[in-house]
Amino acid sequence: MATATTPAVPAGTRAQQPAATRAQQPAGTRARPGGRAGFACAVRSEFTKIASVRSTYWSLMTLIVVTIGIGAAAGTSAAHSNPGQLGASFDPTQTSLYGLVLGQLIIAVLGVLTVTSEYSTGMIRTSLTSMPRRGTMFAAKAVVLAAVALGTGLVASFGAFFAGQGLMAGHHIGATLGQPHVLRAVIGGALFLTASGLLGLGLGLILRSAAAAISAAVGLLFVLFILAAQLPSSWYVSTWVPLNAGSQIWQTVPSAASTHMLSAWAGFAVFSGYAAVAIIGGLILFRKRDA
Repeated sequence: MATATTPAVPAGTRAQQPAATRAQQPAGTRARPGGRAGFACAVRSEFTKIASVRSTYWSLMTLIVVTIGIGAAAGTSAAHSNPGQLGASFDPTQTSLYGLVLGQLIIAVLGVLTVTSEYSTGMIRTSLTSMPRRGTMFAAKAVVLAAVALGTGLVASFGAFFAGQGLMAGHHIGATLGQPHVLRAVIGGALFLTASGLLGLGLGLILRSAAAAISAAVGLLFVLFILAAQLPSSWYVSTWVPLNAGSQIWQTVPSAASTHMLSAWAGFAVFSGYAAVAIIGGLILFRKRDA
């Protein structure tokens, strides 16, 4: 009696059968070999982006040089002033950190460029193709920018503090990190820069134009400060201006002009609130608008 035999299958064909079977499966049921890209992958991607742009290094270097340079200049000016002219409200720590006023704009511009550069080049479409979850991608951008801003801010703040105090110490008007509130003020300077960078990031995502977002940042950080200074102090407008509120974190001695100002951490909370509003607004629009 004849026995049915199974045709021999070449060895190479059997190895290919699972792949062929998978290729016939619906796309939605197909397993992804590499798994779904997560937040850690998005952070690495955003760090690669920000590290591969030359303007990032120039911006951070400018921030450090400007902050330390202005701090040294302010320290030199205070050291050569008549001690009687400095007054009881003289704050040597704040004096050495004056460069943060300009430094906040530099880091805000970097925050703006972090997102608007992708829109200007069309790279945002490629980014969304590789990471379609917009919330994850935006959170990764914010985390990377915050880490870079905080690290650079610590270098700039401590450098400015030691530069300024080194010039004032010989005239016995300097401060040390061991004195009350001094360490908080120096670290607070780095936190101030971090919030400024996130504010710029949010404005960049809202406006999607570098020129418009930078103009908005200048308006919030400088123009409002100038306009509020022209108004009567009894109106308490200056209390809520971003620069006035945020700068309280890097002061240690209340000045005569600080009568209506918030405390250090309350002022920083208000300043962070501006950044939070920009971040949340940018995220909402980012999810609703097309790339």
